[in-house]
Amino acid sequence: MAETQRLTVVDALRGFAILSIMLLHNIEHFDLYHFPDYLPQWMKAIDSIIWDSLFFLFGGKSYAIFALLFGLTYAIQFYNQQQRGHDFSGRFLWRLLLLLMFGIFNSIFYEGDILAIYAAVGILLVPFRKLSNQVVLIAAILLMLQPLEWGKLVYILTQPEYTEPASRANIYFAKIGDYLMHGNFWEAAKGNLINGRSAALYWSLENGRFFQTGALFLLGFLLGRTHKFSPTPGNKLFWQKALLMAALAFLPLYLLKEALPATDIRPALVSRLQLIITSWSNFSFMAVLTAGFVLLFEQTFVRKALNRLSPLGRMSLTNYVMQSIAGSFIYYGYGLGMYAYTGATLSLAIGIVLALLQTLFSSWWFRTHQRGPLEQIWHRLTWL
Repeated sequence: MAETQRLTVVDALRGFAILSIMLLHNIEHFDLYHFPDYLPQWMKAIDSIIWDSLFFLFGGKSYAIFALLFGLTYAIQFYNQQQRGHDFSGRFLWRLLLLLMFGIFNSIFYEGDILAIYAAVGILLVPFRKLSNQVVLIAAILLMLQPLEWGKLVYILTQPEYTEPASRANIYFAKIGDYLMHGNFWEAAKGNLINGRSAALYWSLENGRFFQTGALFLLGFLLGRTHKFSPTPGNKLFWQKALLMAALAFLPLYLLKEALPATDIRPALVSRLQLIITSWSNFSFMAVLTAGFVLLFEQTFVRKALNRLSPLGRMSLTNYVMQSIAGSFIYYGYGLGMYAYTGATLSLAIGIVLALLQTLFSSWWFRTHQRGPLEQIWHRLTWL
């Protein structure tokens, strides 16, 4: 019974992450950052509020939840195979290669795909599979500290004349509008696979996403190994403490991040410090969302509502790719071209409609199937 409830809360939490990712992608026009100038001022004001609110709530946090649960899933898979006397590591590496293929396919429609990055960073989980909880935790903390950025920070301090170089990611991002606004499907697909993937890769490198993702994979693996999502009194206390500590950490980190640009510190130092502190701030708020969700799920009167997200989470791979296909057609020039007509408010409304349709489709699908469409393909190919 405990195992069933644990899996249900994990599915619902993953569904929550997919839903919030959907809403963010829509107001961003799936990375096609163009917003109509002809909208009235009152609409632009509402757009600004919606944009700021959604990014405050979900920007950098939804993907973090997704990454955390990726590590958790690996822990469950490794444990299940270990109970049968099998080592899952080789099969998991094959599974990551399959995920890379899904990521390349998804990149045809949306250059900001994270599946390919997960496939690369996921290799990190294999060497930690038999190490102690303490070692896994220490490694996760070291990665979350953003060691590369601290190295850059020390270098900048020793070089008074150093100035921040231009972003490599922005060089590629500047070209995106040409083919997403005016190109046909094949031109957009080629641009996404070559220019777009380069932009996403450099953006991830420049914003510490690889280190943060690795840390979240390991923390999720640790949560799965210690069964923290099981509904026990001890785990309830764990999530209550996590919620309190994360909330207390988030406020000063967020205020410091916002205050840094107004200081007299060298711009190059501010840039590094902001990256590090933003990473920690997002992690803290992600922990608030995760712990709050788990605690709310234990309340009977709330669980029924939150559990409606479970079908979304059970077929998260399918839903993630489906939203890329649908969103690119809605907003890009080769489709409906809605990038030219919608601000954040209308895009949010479109996102809500798409989320409802995905929820209905997921619920309908599971009436007759055990896994989502892409999940079934992934499962069958994993166990060839």
